[in-house]
Amino acid sequence: MHHLESEIDRSQISMIALEEMVAENSYARLVDLFVEALPMEDLGFVHVQHEKEGRPPYHPKVLLKLYMYGYRHGLRSSGKLHQACLVNVELWWLLNGLKPSQRTICYFRKNNAKAFRAAFRHFVIVLKDWNLIDGETVAIDSFKIRAQNSLKNNFNQAKIDRHVDYIDGKIDEYHAALDNADNEDTRTEFEQKIDYQHKKREGYKLLEKELEETGAAQISITDTDARAVVLHRNIVNVGYNVQAGCDSKHKLFINAQTGNVNDTHALADMAIEAKELLGLEHMNTLTDKGYTTAEEMARCASNNITTYSSPKESPANKNDLFDLKIFKYDPQEDSYTCPAEQALRSNGNQYKKGKTKVMHYKTKACKGCTIREQCTNSKNGRVIERGIHQEFIEENQKRVEQNPDYYRLRQQVTEHQFGTLKRQWGFTYTLMKGKENVLSEVNLIMMCYNLRRIMSILDKNDLKRRLKDLIHLFLTKMDINKAFLRPFYFSKSSVPIFND
Repeated sequence: MHHLESEIDRSQISMIALEEMVAENSYARLVDLFVEALPMEDLGFVHVQHEKEGRPPYHPKVLLKLYMYGYRHGLRSSGKLHQACLVNVELWWLLNGLKPSQRTICYFRKNNAKAFRAAFRHFVIVLKDWNLIDGETVAIDSFKIRAQNSLKNNFNQAKIDRHVDYIDGKIDEYHAALDNADNEDTRTEFEQKIDYQHKKREGYKLLEKELEETGAAQISITDTDARAVVLHRNIVNVGYNVQAGCDSKHKLFINAQTGNVNDTHALADMAIEAKELLGLEHMNTLTDKGYTTAEEMARCASNNITTYSSPKESPANKNDLFDLKIFKYDPQEDSYTCPAEQALRSNGNQYKKGKTKVMHYKTKACKGCTIREQCTNSKNGRVIERGIHQEFIEENQKRVEQNPDYYRLRQQVTEHQFGTLKRQWGFTYTLMKGKENVLSEVNLIMMCYNLRRIMSILDKNDLKRRLKDLIHLFLTKMDINKAFLRPFYFSKSSVPIFND
């Protein structure tokens, strides 16, 4: 039996139509329709209009198509994207045979950070107009990615102190060796080593001064916005903590931020941004216990956002003393009742504790209490700290306990997307530097995810028809703009509204 053999002769000239080599339901065809429907100039992409003289640039639609195709298939670096332009048949079709250089591809991503964000927000509004996003329930969670900054180029005060102490030890060692040197060449060698260590010490002292002036807990040299974060299983690396909001209806991304190292103070900003983007009157959020912060929940409540966040354990002592749960709080009297039926009251003063404010509740009855040893070891008696926004924590806990099945939707809404981005598409690190640029890359890959996701939600022909309708609407409005002054059908955030 013979092996399969090709009937094609490599030297034979053949007629090839790229149109026939790309499958009808290929992701490339969807990218082509999607990008053609985007109002590139209004979204802020550079080189949509250009000078008549000189070498003409690539249209930004060409490069955006390349990026959206590449990020979906795990090709993110400019070098890999350029190589794909040379060998990938679908990219030949998608880019009409154009082959941008590696430098052109790289600078397009760097120079269009704000435009990528505007394009993502634009796509989210389109999905809402298509009733694929309703915003009734938004799950907010975070995932971490490595930055373009190694751990050795990240410093905090403790690390700087260790380096300075080591350098001081080396300097003392070299001085001792210098005193015992018996020839001029050896003395010169040790003097050079001492000068080198002094220069290193001066560099660390400059970093220490910068930490003091900025008030930051750590500083990164290569990417100044990157911070040391726990990636997984207590493994620390320098990177970004990416916040992501996902709609529960079809598990589509809504918004993203790269601001905070942890989740403690991220809830309100994310929720308010999502609510304003979707133009909602009310919204529910689902979050884990990392977001359970009274101040953040108070901000959400003031913006008509209802939180369902996993309750945190009581901070009460665990050394066989009475748990805080035993003390009953009376909101009308603003007092706690202890197990001995004594009232603990506040003097009305607020005390700063970290970034929060608390009130102290105590009673003089502790002095002669018969069960004091079971309650507190403090010589001044039991003191209860209550945050000024504690009622929002308590209301949130009641909602979660009364709706356990609803809260369990959180993992279903967010975790699968993160797994797809990180495990399947390789988005475990960023190629950019700076919060704004990193956020643009996050928005780009989320835009790719949403586009790929709706391929599974909608019928292929229906999806193509909707995109073609957007293209027709966009071209119609372009014709109107040429005849009249530009109409104000764009919102203040530069995101097109497609409601006629």
